[in-house]
Amino acid sequence: MASFKPTKIQIYPQLGAKVTQDTLYWKNYKAPVQVKEFGAITNIDFSPLAPHNYAVTASTRIHIYGPFSQEPVKTFTRFKDTAYSGRFRSDGQLLVAGCEDSVVRLFDVSGKVALRMFKGHTKAVHVADFTSDCYHILTCSDDYTCCLWDIPNSTELTKYKEHSDYIRCGATSKLNKDLFVTGSYDHTLKMFDARVQKSVMTMDHNHPVESVLFYPSEGLLVSAGGRYVKVWDLLKRGQPLVSLKNHHKTVTCLCLSGNGQRLLSASLDRHVKVYNTTNYKVVHSFDYTASILSLALAPEDESVVVGMTNGILSIKHRKTSEEKQGPTGQPRRQPVFRVFVKGRNCVPKQDDFLVSKSAKSHLAKYDKQLKRFNVSKALDTALENRKPEITVAVIKELDRRGTLKNALAGRDEQNLSQLVNFLIGNVVDPRFAPVLVTATEMILDIYKAVVGQSSVVDRQLVRLQELVEREIDYQQDLLEVLGMLDTLFASTLPRKEVPCPGNTQL
Repeated sequence: MASFKPTKIQIYPQLGAKVTQDTLYWKNYKAPVQVKEFGAITNIDFSPLAPHNYAVTASTRIHIYGPFSQEPVKTFTRFKDTAYSGRFRSDGQLLVAGCEDSVVRLFDVSGKVALRMFKGHTKAVHVADFTSDCYHILTCSDDYTCCLWDIPNSTELTKYKEHSDYIRCGATSKLNKDLFVTGSYDHTLKMFDARVQKSVMTMDHNHPVESVLFYPSEGLLVSAGGRYVKVWDLLKRGQPLVSLKNHHKTVTCLCLSGNGQRLLSASLDRHVKVYNTTNYKVVHSFDYTASILSLALAPEDESVVVGMTNGILSIKHRKTSEEKQGPTGQPRRQPVFRVFVKGRNCVPKQDDFLVSKSAKSHLAKYDKQLKRFNVSKALDTALENRKPEITVAVIKELDRRGTLKNALAGRDEQNLSQLVNFLIGNVVDPRFAPVLVTATEMILDIYKAVVGQSSVVDRQLVRLQELVEREIDYQQDLLEVLGMLDTLFASTLPRKEVPCPGNTQL
């Protein structure tokens, strides 16, 4: 008696995403290094000076990490409550941070004690940043105000109170020391000029604003709030250019790549999206284990640092050219074919004692049902599998045996609904259509007499009919386009004159 042969699962070409230059670029990072902080990480900022240390603000302290260190090289703990927005000055010598106790503190990176303390806000200060001239500080608070402070004199220069809710984000211009933008939970973004006593531009984001970011040219502004990332044209009085909705939860922070050609957004949905700033399409995505609160890129995109709500700091370092190659500097060689077939054709000698071991084959559940000739149960088992290739292979095997009609018949409402639902999802797939069209015709022939007895099955059959009709229309349109292309290609080919024998030209 011949042994049972398992069902052969056909391997179809994968219809995955194309491998682009962006995919290769953003996947060229090593496995992430994770560091546990004392609380949720609300801000990450890289020093502009080499070796580009970065400040991590979490709980009541600010840690400064080296580019490749897993332990902080410096710690600032002179906070009475939760610290916010630890940021470096452009010369990398000073660091400013806000606090839940409404006091803004200025630190020397080489020291520990605060050099200056700015008191004037009445509630938590979530934003603190330096202006481009390095002599002033911008602060934004939950008391609905934003202030400019003079560093040498520790005095308040200007205070603005135009927002009607918490101000949780802000950005200073790198090209003009008097310009800065704030974003508030009142859904608005406001641009201020320190030479004027009121805002010079207002934009409505329609959601609480969590992050703002200037483009390098500062002609465009990016804002994040809710599930939306919006781009504004500042040269046209804040006209909205594009609105992006690629996250499932609130977008918390924004970042630009080193060359300014890629925009990154992080969200509470545990994803970081990378956009092309030319067409604003998503070119890559990073997945993380928890909701993301902060994101930063090292200069030249050497590292991607992400802070999460569970206090985990994730650092990804770019692979070096030496790591891409082998230890001798040569590219790593893949095992050749002869390694896998080595010894396969070896013939035992006369004095050798040959021990043979029969390999035990394990049948899948659907194959076990087929072996017992339970064709309906075999199809039901295949439908429970998430891979459509397996279900299609079982249907093809049943059709080859001539028992497909028996497997499809005699089903109740639930089993028939499951089968029709599978057909709806896969019948128009060009990989499965030759097999599933036959099964669809059999189902319609078997169950046409009971149409109208189940509203659920009726709706699915109508949907299946509409799907097939739409696919037929697509095929007809494609045939017409194919005919047009054939005509165009034929007309562009050079014509060659074939000389006829007997005709001579004088």
